[in-house]
Amino acid sequence: MLNISAARRKNRSVRELNIAPLIDMVFILLIFFLVTTSFVKETGIDVNRPSASTATGKSKATILIAIDQANRIFMENREIDVRAVRVNIERALAENPQGQIVVVADKVSSTGTAIKVMDGCRLAGAKNISLAARLP
Repeated sequence: MLNISAARRKNRSVRELNIAPLIDMVFILLIFFLVTTSFVKETGIDVNRPSASTATGKSKATILIAIDQANRIFMENREIDVRAVRVNIERALAENPQGQIVVVADKVSSTGTAIKVMDGCRLAGAKNISLAARLP
């Protein structure tokens, strides 16, 4: 006797979709985007900078230190003490020896705090320190 369902099962081939090349391509694209992405470092707070008519733009401000209205100091999205500025700048300069330091001070912050921060940067070995201002 002829069994039709058994004959159909024999002739039926197993078809599958091989997604391994697709997964490989997705991982290669992910690696490409991670490698080519430039990460922007920010101070972590919004500072109301004073205006200056002679302000010029910096193309590479790699190390940012912010001073807010209450004279709190921020670096890399965290608050630091004025005594810790030197250590943090030394660490940042060890990672990037050509790093340019920009102190972003609020216009109502104390000048003494800005001087202490800039002094800590100089003691850490920084050569290029700028004070941020905005164009009027």
